[in-house]
Amino acid sequence: MSAILHPSPPLDLAFVDEAIAQEGRSPESLIPILQRLQNHYRYLPNEALRRVCALTGLTPAHVAGTASFYARFRRTPTGRHHVRVCHGTACHVAGAQHIMDSLRRDLHLPPGSDLTPDAEFSIEEVACLGCCSLAPVLMVDGRVAGRLNAASATLAITQPAHHP
Repeated sequence: MSAILHPSPPLDLAFVDEAIAQEGRSPESLIPILQRLQNHYRYLPNEALRRVCALTGLTPAHVAGTASFYARFRRTPTGRHHVRVCHGTACHVAGAQHIMDSLRRDLHLPPGSDLTPDAEFSIEEVACLGCCSLAPVLMVDGRVAGRLNAASATLAITQPAHHP
């Protein structure tokens, strides 16, 4: 059975124009431009990257290469709440994979996806959050929660959703 795809609304590219006007058009301005776009759109949409190329004269290879080189930049949409689960050594040993599996199950993440169907949460596995003494650790919207188990991890990410 094929899914019915709803077209996305057109992306407002005025923000791209503003970011370039403020940051400049030089190759050195690219990372600050991408950071602004990521903060605004929560990821780097293809349409926005094409607009960056058109306004700066930078090649698509240069822009795409920079956007894909840095792990901070996302090429796919994130949820309203972005969850990063640490899988560094201390967190791995303390059960990070169990927490990740539990979150995926509790949030009903489709197989192969890191975004909940309602786009409320996105989950990302990261190498280290630098909080080894609190292992296992996750970060939701920049807030760290540690010494977790499956139940407390789900609670840690769902609490902020109830208190915007």
